[in-house]
Amino acid sequence: MKNKQNSLKPFISLILSTNIPKLALTFGLIASLITTLAGLVVPILTKNLVDGFSLSMLSVPLIIAIGVAFIAQAIISGLSLYLLTSVGQKIVARLRDRMWLKLVRLPVSYFDKTSSGETVSRVINDTSIVRELISQHFPQFITGIISIIGAVSILLIMDWKMTLMMLIAVPITILVMFPLGRQMAKISRGLQDETAIFTGHIQQTLSEIRLMKASTAEQYEEKQGLSGIQKLLSFGLKEARVFALIAPIMQFVIMLVIVIIIGYGGMRVASGTMSTGSLIAFLLYLFQIIMPVTTFAMFFTQLQKAKGATERIINILELQLEEGQDGLDIDITNKPVHVDNVSFAYSEDEPVLRNISFEAQSGEMIAFAGPSGGGKTTMFGLLERFYEPTSGDIRIGDTSIKDLSIVSWRSQIGYVSQESAMMAGTIRENLCYGLENWQEISDERLWEVAKMAYADEFIREFSNGLDTEVGERGVKLSGGQRQRIAIARAFLRDPKILMMDEATASLDSQSEGIVQKALTRLMEGRTTFVIAHRLSTIVDADKIIFIEKGEVTGSGTHQELIETHALYREFAEQQLA
Repeated sequence: MKNKQNSLKPFISLILSTNIPKLALTFGLIASLITTLAGLVVPILTKNLVDGFSLSMLSVPLIIAIGVAFIAQAIISGLSLYLLTSVGQKIVARLRDRMWLKLVRLPVSYFDKTSSGETVSRVINDTSIVRELISQHFPQFITGIISIIGAVSILLIMDWKMTLMMLIAVPITILVMFPLGRQMAKISRGLQDETAIFTGHIQQTLSEIRLMKASTAEQYEEKQGLSGIQKLLSFGLKEARVFALIAPIMQFVIMLVIVIIIGYGGMRVASGTMSTGSLIAFLLYLFQIIMPVTTFAMFFTQLQKAKGATERIINILELQLEEGQDGLDIDITNKPVHVDNVSFAYSEDEPVLRNISFEAQSGEMIAFAGPSGGGKTTMFGLLERFYEPTSGDIRIGDTSIKDLSIVSWRSQIGYVSQESAMMAGTIRENLCYGLENWQEISDERLWEVAKMAYADEFIREFSNGLDTEVGERGVKLSGGQRQRIAIARAFLRDPKILMMDEATASLDSQSEGIVQKALTRLMEGRTTFVIAHRLSTIVDADKIIFIEKGEVTGSGTHQELIETHALYREFAEQQLA
């Protein structure tokens, strides 16, 4: 019993932490109690009616009173069900609120390790399991408990011997159902895990549909998808087998109890120790006990599922938020960036950067060059505060960026990458993405930044202009168009620091020329960090930092590195000859 209580404790604590709507719950339970008590009166009325029936008893007022009572009971029952269901819906909505608020503030490292599909499954599927328990099964359980307690109490008063005979079935049922319930919990946990994995795979495949088709990987993905479906089917069949055992056992026990009660009661009626009305009332009360008991099996099965779902929900809610939710809010205009002996590793045995140090004065262009996999993109991740250094520090002026709030720091940084990530929606929504009160930004301002990014011409060619839908991840736009919208977005934010991961590397020569002009205009007067895959884009940089295998092996202007750094000179001869 102790283990069972311990396993239920996290679930109960989680539900209580959602600030249950107490008023709705109270009225719902009171209405449920009234309905159940009214239902408990019916068998007694039936007993009296059967034992003393005569036509003279029937009258219009009596029939009307009975009809009104039934209608009132139906209305109160509906109100109770609505209130209790609404409580469940609100609890789960608040649970999802907490999960979503947590997820959008988790560090990037969490999403590096966890597939987005699995996370989506936790927010949608696991909370749906909890919702079904609270909204559907819990109200039935509460009303069932009230009905059973009331019916058993009345039956004990009416005929305690027959009642005890009926209650013998309870421990027998529990002995059979308990191991089946444990088996169902194990199956449910496996089913939820497999559902999360399958959801993740489906989401990943569909989000990269062009890669899949370009790679003619349909057959491979068919096998993967069918394998996942078969695993889900396997768990579903196991669940069906347990249900197939539970239902007949419950039916057998119920029928056995009914037969015994009818047989024993019939003998009592024949011997004159029990009236016919009492036997009918006893059977009606018996059904008021049996009906809730049949729903209890579903309740406890759903409870087992909810306990498994709760573990996963709590795992997310207990994760540490991204550092920097609170901190200083300072203007970083005209302040230099200092990187002091910064090292970083994704895990202890995988060092990526070692003792990186450099300085960027306000308005300078700092470029990172070096072989692929050297750590350039990781350095960008540290500057953006997607990750925190394992040692060393990054300062803006005299202030460590760890002391700044994430919002203050990132809102003053503009980032333009090769991929130019876009959200599904309109061009307008993508230009304004992340800005407060974006609906108040005028069209004139949006066209102004679009013109600065050389994006206004192609936007005007669309019939809907700024309200053109770009498709998922911007698939309806070309690479050059996406890059120019990303640059226009940066212009709109007016960042103090600009970060560019070789924003022209994947463009054709015509698009590259246009985008490069937009970038040059964007860099004016801003501290700029650039990752260079082609040295032609950084020959005019104020400082080039050459990174190899996570270490700085050279630093200086293009000409200085040509003279002092052999590998840089080799790169330059290959690319600039």
